[in-house]
Amino acid sequence: MNDIPKKDWPKNWPVLSLDEAHARLTAPGARFETMDAVIRGVTMTVWKHVPATAREAFQLARAHGSREFLIYQDERVSYEAFVRATARLAAHLHEQGLKKGDRVALVMRNLPEWPVVFMASLLAGAIIVPLNAWWSGTELAYGILDSGARFVFADGERLTRLKDLPPAVEKIFVTRGEGAPALEDVIGTPASWHDLPNTALPDMALSPEDEAAIFYTSGTTGAPKGALGTHRSLTTNIFAMPFSSARNALRRGDPPPKDARRTTLIAVPFFHVIGSLSILLPNMAAGGTLVLMRKFDPQAALRLIESERVTVTGGVPAIALSLLDQAGDHDLSSLQLVTYGGAPSPASLAGRIHGQMGAMPGQGWGMTETSATCTSHSGADFLHRPASCGPALPVSRIKVMQGGVEAPPGLVGELWAFGPNIVKGYWNRPETTAESFDSGWLATGDLASLDAEGFCTILDRSHDMVIRGGENIYCIEVENILSEHPAVADVALVGLPHPLLGEVPAALVQARPGAQINAAMLQDFVRARLAEFKVPVAVLIVGEALPRNAGGKLVKSELRKAFGA
Repeated sequence: MNDIPKKDWPKNWPVLSLDEAHARLTAPGARFETMDAVIRGVTMTVWKHVPATAREAFQLARAHGSREFLIYQDERVSYEAFVRATARLAAHLHEQGLKKGDRVALVMRNLPEWPVVFMASLLAGAIIVPLNAWWSGTELAYGILDSGARFVFADGERLTRLKDLPPAVEKIFVTRGEGAPALEDVIGTPASWHDLPNTALPDMALSPEDEAAIFYTSGTTGAPKGALGTHRSLTTNIFAMPFSSARNALRRGDPPPKDARRTTLIAVPFFHVIGSLSILLPNMAAGGTLVLMRKFDPQAALRLIESERVTVTGGVPAIALSLLDQAGDHDLSSLQLVTYGGAPSPASLAGRIHGQMGAMPGQGWGMTETSATCTSHSGADFLHRPASCGPALPVSRIKVMQGGVEAPPGLVGELWAFGPNIVKGYWNRPETTAESFDSGWLATGDLASLDAEGFCTILDRSHDMVIRGGENIYCIEVENILSEHPAVADVALVGLPHPLLGEVPAALVQARPGAQINAAMLQDFVRARLAEFKVPVAVLIVGEALPRNAGGKLVKSELRKAFGA
């Protein structure tokens, strides 16, 4: 990355306006040239030269040969080894009777096997279903049942949670564990992948609009919804980061940089669209190296940045903040870009990253339904507008709606997004799809404003949700669980500010008369039914009725006051 220190920015920055930079980079013959395509009956702008299917993206990976792709502890996997393992597994799935459109559930922490299963399933024509590895057994079973998965791939730890699977599941493969057919019996261990024979990919025709992935995102009703993406919506992100870097260069008066092969410390889960679509696929296409961690730990991360000469890292703001706070004497000179998003962050974070680490900050805006990135923001633009999430990419459009009418710049309303990265809708939920999707547009539920140049600022969420370190916690889901307890008369979940995680959940509970209950008992009640990150960190038990407005809705601003927030 060619971003330069703030003191060296030209005095007339920006040299080009946003519109001029976009026009130059997307012009005919340019690397980021755009064109029109009709997608589900709607004309959209698409990247002309981006891989349009997983198969095309995989062919790019073949070209990187012996370069290291995946580093995990003492395991180092080259692109050649990854390609051989992926092709072998894709062929095996085809031999096992997997048909185009079948669902394959992937329940695994960040391991070298994760990208192999992800890509092999897509190449075999399946719809991949990455499930949250932090979910409880009940939540995982729901995702497998709802998606109708025929095949399940899990690591040993996750396999122990998978009980009473639905009858649609025909085969389970486990890696690094026992109790099911071993993935290692098909492809071996990562150390042996380079010795696998060159296996032909299944003879499976893939098109950009073929259904490719279901990523689950909770809704305000508490039941997870499966966002159904296509091959095109998955691969559109491949150009997001290199385009942003090229735009930064033009804005400061430099030519677009040549692609540098990045070394990225991935500190977010692959099962998120950020991990799989914003990090995995773009790096695979460009020949980047991914350094994996079993679990994020700031000191371990700092050692890896130093030893592996990591150039890019990030995740939720908590990661960037913890790296800054614990950097000490670690050599972080290799870092060029630190990205973050997915949770509220202090406006000072961008300047701290640049000032203390010498790296440029970066973020963007997106959601599961947008297949990750819709807006991109990094470099000098980010330092000048640290509260913004940036302008829309050339293949995306965003607008702010008020009362069914598009609002002018500066006014706050609901953010709507449009483009080839938007998913088709929600899996098996036509009515919910119709409520959120309209002629290619997605009503996001986020409250935002746009300035005159098109830079977007997210102000709040219209959906009732707490984001804890990047993990969505929908209040009604936890409230419904707590309300099942016989001692609870009424309950409300609110988000309390947290210096690292952005927000943490807290519950205000109205106890039934004469009930004997305490906070720990209620926390254990939730813990037994939901993932750990959804358990309220604080529970305040009161005897009086909770504050509600005339319409019967809880007044969350008043509830937070009970916690001193």
